Amino acid sequence: MAWDFETDPEYQKKLDWADEFVRTEVEPLDLVWEHEQFVPLDGTRRKAIQPLKEEVRRQGLWATHLGPDLGGQGYGQLKLALLNEILGRSSWAPIVFGCQAPDTGNAEIIAHYGTADQKQRYLQPLLDGELFSSYSMTEPQAGADPTQFQTRAVRDGDDWIINGWKYFSSNARTASFLIVMAVTNTDVSPYKGMSMFLVPADTPGINIVRNVGLYGEPMNDGSHALIQYENVRVPAESLLGGEGQAFVIAQTRLGGGRIHHAMRTIGLAQKAIDMMCERALSRTTAGSRLADKQFVQGYIADSYAQLAQFRLFVLHTAWKIDKYNDYKKVRKDIATAKIVMPTVLHDIAWRAMQVHGALGTTNEMPFFRMIHGAGVMGLADGPTEVHKTTVAKQVLRDYEPTDGMWPTEWIPGKQEAARAKFAEYLEHEVGNQ
Repeated sequence: MAWDFETDPEYQKKLDWADEFVRTEVEPLDLVWEHEQFVPLDGTRRKAIQPLKEEVRRQGLWATHLGPDLGGQGYGQLKLALLNEILGRSSWAPIVFGCQAPDTGNAEIIAHYGTADQKQRYLQPLLDGELFSSYSMTEPQAGADPTQFQTRAVRDGDDWIINGWKYFSSNARTASFLIVMAVTNTDVSPYKGMSMFLVPADTPGINIVRNVGLYGEPMNDGSHALIQYENVRVPAESLLGGEGQAFVIAQTRLGGGRIHHAMRTIGLAQKAIDMMCERALSRTTAGSRLADKQFVQGYIADSYAQLAQFRLFVLHTAWKIDKYNDYKKVRKDIATAKIVMPTVLHDIAWRAMQVHGALGTTNEMPFFRMIHGAGVMGLADGPTEVHKTTVAKQVLRDYEPTDGMWPTEWIPGKQEAARAKFAEYLEHEVGNQ
């Protein structure tokens, strides 16, 4: 019987090294180059960051989710989950370890569906950490319903011409290429009439109208682009996968991306718990430590329980991805992790903020950034409400309606069946009275 919650000692040593490395070498990058994670390295930052990447490679922890043929270690999603608990504490850590979103998802679909030429041109530099990419799917009028997408790609000889608008195309301003989802056939279902294209960022006609930021960031200085594609001409070999395969490809990409977000959220939420506990032990008010106040003890206990449950579920989901190597079989669990994730991060960060008092609400502590991040997680890669309907439909497939008027567990009916089952014993019992 295989049932084990232990990490093998060899990989645990790597995790212990990563924990120390991220704390001492990577987390300081967040304070020096706070918003430059997806800006290609210049001379100064390269001198500081490239040696860190090389050390990660020497430790065998670069792009752990990818196979050796793609420059990774082939560790799979479960080991990546354990590593991401550590990486989630730092916004620079995924970059240094070669597993940053959205590039991980983009690399995964190019690896699955790209031609040899596409892999050489786009995938290898992406895996080497020398460039960044953007996933350009969402549209202004159809955030959660891709069947309403209007961006078109029309065949013109040996080329495709793309026209339309895309929104929230992450890191488009610094990306070297974009993966664009467009309607290529209006005569069939949207699920069969859309395709994906690999488009170099310097292609004429790609007009970034605004770089939308999150709350608190300067206007037009964010990382989520509103883009107008205006007669963008790309060659036929830019098609990723077959024509009409966009939805199949998207599920491969988004499935992995959603679980990666969940993995990193665990680390971020744990960081909030760490700060909350430190504060509780350090601060005295009304005659005793915060740690001795029952309200604060409740915050700590609730946070620990909430995160422990979520962590086990995410690890189990990652294990299932590795076991089946088929995101469709794990769709229900991935969607469930996506549902739970924003609430876990929000609740724990909010409690930690409360324990820190007024200081917790300031920009000298990271709690509101975490809380805001929880809001983003509830909408990115599909809103929580949509995922709830997905989970419900998947769960209901394992059930059947009752044949009669009464529920299966209706006690009077079950009593009658139970008495019929043991009738001879009951008759014997009555006869002996």
